Amino acid sequence: MNKCPKQNRPQMDKMEKEKRSEKMQIIENSKVKEKLYIEKLENGLTVMIIPKKGIQKKYIIWGTNYGSNDNKFIVPGETEVTEVPKGVAHFLEHKMFEQENGKNSLDVLTALGVNANAYTTNNHTAYLYECTDNFYEALDEFMDYVQHPYFTDENVEKEKGIIGQEIMMYDDYPDWKVYLNALECMYQKHPVKLDITGNVETISHIDKDILYKCYNTFYNPSNMAMVVSGDFEPEKLLKEIKKRLIDKKANGEIKRIFEEEPKEIVKEKAVQNMEVSKPLYAIGIKDVPAEQKEKVKKHISIEILLNLLIGASSELYKKLYDMGNCFSVPSIEYEFDKNYAHILIIGQSNEPEKLYEMFKEEVKKFIQNGVNEGDFERAKKMIYGEYVKEYDDVVNISRMFLSDYFKGINSFDYLEEINTINVEYLNQVLKDVFNEKNMILSVVKN
Repeated sequence: MNKCPKQNRPQMDKMEKEKRSEKMQIIENSKVKEKLYIEKLENGLTVMIIPKKGIQKKYIIWGTNYGSNDNKFIVPGETEVTEVPKGVAHFLEHKMFEQENGKNSLDVLTALGVNANAYTTNNHTAYLYECTDNFYEALDEFMDYVQHPYFTDENVEKEKGIIGQEIMMYDDYPDWKVYLNALECMYQKHPVKLDITGNVETISHIDKDILYKCYNTFYNPSNMAMVVSGDFEPEKLLKEIKKRLIDKKANGEIKRIFEEEPKEIVKEKAVQNMEVSKPLYAIGIKDVPAEQKEKVKKHISIEILLNLLIGASSELYKKLYDMGNCFSVPSIEYEFDKNYAHILIIGQSNEPEKLYEMFKEEVKKFIQNGVNEGDFERAKKMIYGEYVKEYDDVVNISRMFLSDYFKGINSFDYLEEINTINVEYLNQVLKDVFNEKNMILSVVKN
């Protein structure tokens, strides 16, 4: 199972909204010729359907707005704060497949010829499967195990050993360590800096009562969403989903408790020695979350800026490559949620410290000179093309819409907002976000 997997509102003349029934809405985007059918059910569950006529593959993902960051909260109807050990969300994900009758739902789904899995992130947990045949047969099992957890003292203790091995395995992964060390350099208090799985000590405190409490709190339909993509007739599919839902009422708002995170980083640099063929680096830039109406626009702007600064066609990357100080285009991510945001640039380099200094100099040059209009337009077109390409695959579409939904975003917004960005706005984001005081370097080397 994956440990980590990878946008206010558009103008009405750009995106059509119409009622299909009293509750189902259709949101159509002409740029990618896609329709989103969306309905919030009486129990609070939001179902999104993206039909893809003529596509054989079918994909479904069912997620809860509950991830590894949610360790401190107030249950709806209660007044006391509940604090649980680190790693409960991931532990729950592992345990959901085991059923009371002794079967493992993952095995049942595999026998039907479907590819099923699950993953936990900092912000949500998701269960999914893809197939070409037996979709509705698989749906029976899929919706059964997500709605009927089975935890005992015995099976919880057994799982601790399995997850403990997973934790130790990740401890030996240089890629994971360079990433986690970067987060620890940036964050003082926010749990995003902690390992999604927890550690051997924290999971030792997890028991079935904790799992049931977190399940009943966060796996309520009102805190969940489902996205389905493939060759479906939306109303028929929605009817089949409703038939398989148990009678569970929406609960109230879950109050999540987070300490206020200082703007300042913890330290600028972390170096860890591990056996690696080439040194790994992660450049991090700590940011503050944008207002809801600005989240998409800011995200796009940062993607454009990173492409210009250190993307495959950038002057800096070409220079680093010619020097033999960069072996491939680094991975670039802007991660954000309601109460944190940061940039991560991750790659391999013979001299990561030198690369870091050159990156900082490149940022200074960009801030001083401003972004070139022609370069901006080319980068914007490239980024837009990447957004459009996402819609070619039912997996990408479904994961994208689920993740964005939990952030309060409609994924179509990216296709609309990109055209509202100009050089002036881009230069302002550059000055606001790419502050050297908020930059860190994480290195893993021999």
